[in-house]
Amino acid sequence: MIQLHSSKTMRMANDLSHRFSNRRFIMFMAAIILMTIIWNMPLESFGIEGLTVVHRRVISIFAFATIMWITECIPSWATSVSLIGLLLFSVSDNTLLFLREGIEKEEFLSHKAIMATFADPIIILFLGGFVLAIAATKSGLDAVLARTLLRPFGHRSEVVLLGFLLITGIFSMFISNTATAAMMLTFLAPVFKALPPDGKGRVALTLAIPVAANVGGMGTPIGTPPNMIALKYLNDPEGLNMGIGFGQWMSFMLPLTIVLLLIGWYLLIRFFPFKQKRIDLEIEGHVQHNWRTVVVAVTFVLTVVMWLFDKQFGVNANTVAMFPIAIFAVTGVIRAEDLRDINWSVIWMVAGGFALGLALNDSGLAELAIQSIPFDTWSPIVILVISGLLCYVLSNFISNTATAALLVPILVVVCKGMGSRIDAIGGTSTVLLGIAISASVAMSLPISTPPNAIAHSTGLVKQNEMLKIGLSVGIIGLIIGYATLFLVSNMGLI
Repeated sequence: MIQLHSSKTMRMANDLSHRFSNRRFIMFMAAIILMTIIWNMPLESFGIEGLTVVHRRVISIFAFATIMWITECIPSWATSVSLIGLLLFSVSDNTLLFLREGIEKEEFLSHKAIMATFADPIIILFLGGFVLAIAATKSGLDAVLARTLLRPFGHRSEVVLLGFLLITGIFSMFISNTATAAMMLTFLAPVFKALPPDGKGRVALTLAIPVAANVGGMGTPIGTPPNMIALKYLNDPEGLNMGIGFGQWMSFMLPLTIVLLLIGWYLLIRFFPFKQKRIDLEIEGHVQHNWRTVVVAVTFVLTVVMWLFDKQFGVNANTVAMFPIAIFAVTGVIRAEDLRDINWSVIWMVAGGFALGLALNDSGLAELAIQSIPFDTWSPIVILVISGLLCYVLSNFISNTATAALLVPILVVVCKGMGSRIDAIGGTSTVLLGIAISASVAMSLPISTPPNAIAHSTGLVKQNEMLKIGLSVGIIGLIIGYATLFLVSNMGLI
């Protein structure tokens, strides 16, 4: 009987996998067909005066990327890689010969500029954050920090929950939220055994990790990829050139993060009250007592200080990120095999988004769209609300990095076309930073973010419980987040 049931389950799983593969294949073919149709449409049918063949190709590639990122019929990073390849082979000055016929050389994009998106200064900022996280884990500093920081919160269940929220939030500001969630849930494993199974304490503690990991990422520019995507366009010397520094970002995002963490704490103890009032927490893990650990600790502190006071040091956050990379490489703290632990898929995905933005701007397509579409008649409030809600909804179902990579370049064009009217809502910065906030507070489903998936995989959390806290924190986060941005913009802090 058991064997029969197992065989039936296996067949059902295979059927489901087969149907899912079919759906992915259908969406992949739909993306290819749509790109081909747009690629061959008459230029006049777009209704944009001055449109060229190169512009048409960029639009077709943009449509392809949109479908691929939204449906995730292949991994998001793979879409970005294919995107860069398509741009290089079809619209760059190294385009295939048969695709250059009848097109002036000046119309093509620089292949060096497209390839350089993978070495954008923001990518270096990513790498700096990843390297710091790897070094902290190797040396054992992460466990020691967690144990030390949680000690003041004592043993009262609700206060320990607050401690986990705050510490997870802090870790997520500098370490991948996925790695943070996995680490913190490991620390909680012995606690779950001590809590009564009929209480809601286990649920509260488990859900505290993804809530804090997602919200905490807003606190710093390196906390989550959407932050860095927004920052890239805000600080682009040839674009907005706002020069927002690491410390400046934290001056308004950190208070917002703390408020949302406290709100998350209040909602968790209301929705999932503890039956056991005392928790004895023991976090295992020992720091390695050698000179390399000292190097990691000192480098970590110096890097954070230079990030926080980048204006005073006169060195931007991207350049500072090279400091830990160089120190750890020279001292041997980080070895060649450690580089495998860097999340290269995220870096490729972000680079693809940058390449898409480059194609829109450097080809002149963005400028033509501004001139042809009456953005200046659009309501700034409507743009703000729709962009925020669209980002929030999409980020609940697909990668928040892919969502930001897709929306931010479009919104830069829209905001530019609105001219001075966008100042009524605090300028372009309010819209782009709003995308970063919307992406971070989208945490309603197990598929919304990796920390959500990790928490759900424990089997201690039901999907409706995650939806309850995720929607509550998300909606409140959107309201308070946009209110904060509007206030900060009008105060001239950004």
